[in-house]
This record gives sequence, C-alpha cells and structure tokens, in this order.
Amino acid sequence: MSTTTATPQARMMRARKFSHAWLLITVLVIVALSAVRVITGVHEIDSTGTLRAAAIATCPILMAALGGLWSERAGVVNIGLEGQMILGTWGAAYFTYYYDPWIGVLGAALMGALGGLLHAVATVTFGVDHIVSGVAINIIGLGAAEFLAEAYFKNLEGGGVKQLTGLASPTEMTIPGVSDAAADIATQHWFVVSDLAAVVAALTSRLSLLTVLVPVLVVASAWILWRTAFGLRLRSCGENPAAAESLGVHVYRHKYIAVIVSGAMAGIGGGYLALVASSGFTTGQTGGRGFIGLAAMIFGNWRPGGIVGGSLMFGYTDSLTLRSTDAVHALLLLVGIGLAVYALWRLRQGRVASAGVLGAISVGFFAWFLLTDSVPREFTGMTPYVATLLVLAFAAQRLRMPAADGLRYRRGESI
Repeated sequence: MSTTTATPQARMMRARKFSHAWLLITVLVIVALSAVRVITGVHEIDSTGTLRAAAIATCPILMAALGGLWSERAGVVNIGLEGQMILGTWGAAYFTYYYDPWIGVLGAALMGALGGLLHAVATVTFGVDHIVSGVAINIIGLGAAEFLAEAYFKNLEGGGVKQLTGLASPTEMTIPGVSDAAADIATQHWFVVSDLAAVVAALTSRLSLLTVLVPVLVVASAWILWRTAFGLRLRSCGENPAAAESLGVHVYRHKYIAVIVSGAMAGIGGGYLALVASSGFTTGQTGGRGFIGLAAMIFGNWRPGGIVGGSLMFGYTDSLTLRSTDAVHALLLLVGIGLAVYALWRLRQGRVASAGVLGAISVGFFAWFLLTDSVPREFTGMTPYVATLLVLAFAAQRLRMPAADGLRYRRGESI
C-alpha cells in the first residue's frame, strides 16, 4: 500500500482554483443584484444603507458560525450557540456600563466562554449527548440572562428588569473623501458601477471597529485551524480521536479548548448585537441568530470561506426585513435567477433529477414575482428563516461533516 502526499504546488493550485471560484461567484452575485435592481427599479435592494445593515446583520451570525466551526472541527456539536450568544449580550452590557465598550466585548467573550465550558464539561467529561447538552445550554443561557438582568440592571439609569439601554458603542471610522465619493456614485444607479460604489460606501462610512475585528477573527481562526500543528491536532480530534490519542494528542484538552473558544466567539456575536446592532441590551435579543449561525456553518461545509458566504447570505436577507417589502419582493426575482443558474450547473454535472426540481422551484419564484406586486409583511419577517431552510435543503447533498462530530468519546478507546 502506498500513500501520496499533496505537493506544495498541488496545494497552491487547489487554493488558486478555490479563490477563482469564489471570485467568479462574487462577480455573478454583484451582476445579478445589479440586473434585478435595474429590472425592478427597487434601488433599495443594494443601496448603501441596505449593505451597511447587511454587514451589521452578518457579523453576529458569522461569529456564531465561527464558534460552531471551532467546536465541531474538534468533534463536539454545539447546539448551545444561541444560549452562549445570549450570555454574551448580558456580559457586553454589564462590562460596558461599568467600564467601556472594549471591556464589554471581553466580558461578552468571557460569558460565552463560560457557556462553552459548561457544554464541554457535560459532553467531553461526562459524555452527555451533545444535542441534549446544547439544548440545556440554550435554556440556561436565556434564564441566566433574565435573572442577571433583573438582579443587576433594574435600578440603573436606562435599565430595567429586561433591558439596559444607552450603552456606549465601539469606535466608528469613516474614510473622508472615499465614502462621500462612493456614496455619490451609488446614487447615480449605474449598472454594476453604482452597486460596487455602494459596497465601498458601506465599508468606509461609520464602520464600527468591532465590525473590522470580525473578519480578523475569521482569518486568524482559519490560519490557526489549517496552518498550525495545534490546528491539525484539534481537527484530528474531530475526525478520528482514537487515532489522534494513539499519536500522543491530548484529545480531551483539545476538545475543551475548542468548545471554550466556540463559546467565546458566540459571546462576541452576542456582544455585537448589544453594542453595535443596537444601543443596548434586552433579554432574548439574539432572535435565533445562534441557530442561523449554525446553519451558516453547515451550509459552509465546516470551512471558513463557506461560513463567510453563508453568513453574508443570511445577514443580507435578515437586513431586508428592516428595509421595505418592495425589496423583499425584488428578492424573489433574485432567488429565481440563482436557482435557475444552480439548476443549469447541476444539469451540466449530469444530475437531471436534481436539476429538474431546482428548475421547477425557480419557475415558482419567477411566477410569484410576476403575478404579485408585493409580499405580505408577515413573510418579510420570515425571510431569513425561509432562506435558511432553502439553502440547507439544496446544499445537503454536498456536505461533509467531520467524521467523529457529535460522537461520544472516552479516553483509551484506541487501546
């Protein structure tokens, strides 16, 4: 039996093909958005305000997804991301009120990490079913946040039994000249050019430094997990912990680190909701974003680039609920175009049945768009959750989770 190892040249070629694929997808998305904007006349679909709202909506989802990536790459399913985010919202509010926003971010990470530690103790040490433990973390997180809010916030200025408003936000930055020029071009509504200008304007005007920190954490996590010996050992615990232990890897330690970091990332996502997405804390303000982050991680196939794409898509649909029903109606046409392109790609792969189903669904979206002038406001609020279900349904066939993800492991099983 012979083994083959990928050469540096082969790895470079794969990385280049991967980057080219994502560049092509990005170009196609921008062109499709611009075309839909021109056809429908709904310029709000990718205006500077919409894209800024999309960035704000994406960051907490992305942090939850990043937390899930850390945990599940080590073999621990973290359904408790929602509860850890909720703990993060309280931690951000408490430490921001008494100190400053950046201490509040650290407090959010600390509270989320405590939730992660509790999940690690239950699943790694005591072998509790990961789903059961995650559900318990969600219940505990919500209950703890409500109890702590009533205990510490009700007598504060701007506080109450379920809220603490008027919190300071992390520093924002604006690039003079660039932001104004880009915003002016965006208002001209030129094909593609104005859409690109809207992206630039959204990223150079009133951009929170915490928003800048989020992609830094994503890049750092990708480098640690895929480019370091520690990351290789951690990922081996999610693929084959028995083999990893036989090679001297301390499986329990790596699982503990991964789940605690997972909770910290989710906590920062909760802190983002309290400090950037809004100006204060309210109980239950996560609104299921921890679960959407988990869906973004699954859609992203447990890889950093994929979770960024999934989080952007979910964040964009979430931001449209804050705009207008016309923008959501225009989104029907965009979804129809996307499904039609995906159907053609599946047909090219020879998967006729899958392509037929996708084609039929795309026709349904086209018909919905052509036969109606608007969508019910109730559906607008459901948009991010419907998008989550659709994406997971269509992406399920290409997913490959870590082999030992969610499996109970006891030390010494390799012997």
